[in-house]
Amino acid sequence: AQPGDTITVHEGIYRERVSPPRGGESNARPIVYQAAPGERVEISGAEIVRHWVRVHGDLWKTTLPNSFFGSFNPYSDLIHGDWFDPKGRPHHTGAVYLDGAWLTEAPQLEDVLQTTDGPALWFGDVDERNTSIWAQFKGVDPNRRLVEINVRQTVFYPDHPGVNYITVRGFVLRQAATPWAPPTAEQIGLIGTHWSKGWVIENNTIS
Repeated sequence: AQPGDTITVHEGIYRERVSPPRGGESNARPIVYQAAPGERVEISGAEIVRHWVRVHGDLWKTTLPNSFFGSFNPYSDLIHGDWFDPKGRPHHTGAVYLDGAWLTEAPQLEDVLQTTDGPALWFGDVDERNTSIWAQFKGVDPNRRLVEINVRQTVFYPDHPGVNYITVRGFVLRQAATPWAPPTAEQIGLIGTHWSKGWVIENNTIS
């Protein structure tokens, strides 16, 4: 795609990070990324996870090789930075989703091992080879439902600054393992400009 071009994406779920390699020339000659009119086009930072094994009751566990995540593992990536108050417990950028709704991260494994009347919990542990995730799926079999976990930090974000004059229009953008971004740090988001200029981000559903 070159300045003045439009990329139209048709319906589907695209589990990937889009990193535009170049930008447009001006407001009059941007590069436009758009969803096809009337079609639901989702770009997701999550992958589907199956092969859950029941531990007991509503508690299930899955173990994945760290290679599943590549160079970025949200379950070893702590939320931190200026003005962030962790309230005495770790918070990771990853999450576990059941049918699109996220579960709550437990402060420690003991919490998720217990049966509670509160929100469904999950807990992750990363060692040298594997990532293990325990999750409470209350009253459901996760192998028969849509269960997803984060694997990407962003879904639409250039690798370097200066990718100017990009328009992003009409997408559903979801489930990135975004960091805490205080004003003193790079503003990495689910979608972001990476200090580029002239972007138009419009009519998207972002969560």
